[in-house]
Amino acid sequence: MTTAAWQLLAEGLRDHFAPALRTLGFTGWRYTFSVPDRAHWALLGVEVAAAGAGDPAVRYTLNLSVTAKDAWAGRAPRQRGSLRPDPNTASGLESWRARIGELLPAGGDVWWEIAPGPRWLVAVEDSVAAVRRYGLPELLRRLEEPATRTYLSAVELEEVNAALARAAVSRIRRTELTADGELLLRGAWVRSDRVARRVLESTAEGFLSAGDERYHRVRVFDTLGRELWSLGAPGRSEADRPDGG
Repeated sequence: MTTAAWQLLAEGLRDHFAPALRTLGFTGWRYTFSVPDRAHWALLGVEVAAAGAGDPAVRYTLNLSVTAKDAWAGRAPRQRGSLRPDPNTASGLESWRARIGELLPAGGDVWWEIAPGPRWLVAVEDSVAAVRRYGLPELLRRLEEPATRTYLSAVELEEVNAALARAAVSRIRRTELTADGELLLRGAWVRSDRVARRVLESTAEGFLSAGDERYHRVRVFDTLGRELWSLGAPGRSEADRPDGG
């Protein structure tokens, strides 16, 4: 990357990004920020993409992770050396880890680009908005909810998501298992979408019919962590409960 782009990135993080995150309750500076919590490391990291010396722009994305402090303190000797996890590097000890793009309605891998010009700060402001609206709420939700673990990977979800696409319904972003025996489906859906509700209820019944003893209920959430619908057993929908809309 060019020196000019690098200088703008440094200025953007120092004078705009970091102060904005501190007003949201984060601590930290430069490339690593955290939400204070007694039992967990709730972290946000700025990851800068590798670039050639002549590249006029610099690109960056944001990584988020939650790691129990007890798990980090008890890690293997070969992993020791840092007081806290690096949110930009997977340690295998995280209870949750994601890139910011996974939380945005558009989905995908999202990178912001900074290049010399009159509007270079727009990228920084947009990334702050993404943290405010999606990143921070998800970190806080992860701290409040029981620990979850991934159920199916993106590859394992391909067949299910292909069926959703044929029905013109947004894909499942993530599937998670809770210690309480619940399967959580997360995606860019809205409560008022009757087609999505019908198709996802059918999808949930399919999961429940699989006979996996690790869960007995399927709950559907939007990308902001708001519960949309719930299914407790095949053919027994809870979507019409008073708070279910």
